[in-house]
Amino acid sequence: MQAAMQRVMIVGQPGSGKSTLARQIGAITGLQVEHIDRIHWMPGWQERDREEKTRLCHEVHARDRWIFEGGHSVTWRERLARCDTYIWVDLPLALRSWRVLKRTLRHYGRSRPDLPEGCPEQISWEFYRWIWDTRKTGRIGPTRCLRSAQKTKAAHHLRSPAEVNRFVADLASAYGTPVPPVD
Repeated sequence: MQAAMQRVMIVGQPGSGKSTLARQIGAITGLQVEHIDRIHWMPGWQERDREEKTRLCHEVHARDRWIFEGGHSVTWRERLARCDTYIWVDLPLALRSWRVLKRTLRHYGRSRPDLPEGCPEQISWEFYRWIWDTRKTGRIGPTRCLRSAQKTKAAHHLRSPAEVNRFVADLASAYGTPVPPVD
């Protein structure tokens, strides 16, 4: 386990636990966490235009230290080039779908910590449809990034909650800190 993370790229499909893992890594390392949903969305669930999202992602990539979780795959090449650690959280569809439902109910009517204010959690059948429709295609980019990252970076392909927990425990041990609680 590498103990000197400076720039961490975390990807995965909805409900995989990217945001939670990012917050845990941030608590262990002291690195600032950036959530793509805060870049993607503005209050009222208004989507930013693509150019603005790209510009904001480039600003994050240019920093010396960060944890950046989430998509906007047009910027992944640059993010991958800048990161020293790549993490793909790759959990089964049924588990991810259950987690999305659980978080929706938990935060219903309020904005989650990884969303901007003014984006209250709601049940969106369109979102569930998108999760279903991208269950295979959403793995293509992370697979390519993993293959590339394995050549020059610390690369982690986490396929179960147990693997995620072990990764967090090993990282906490390497940094000499307690394992942060899952929120």
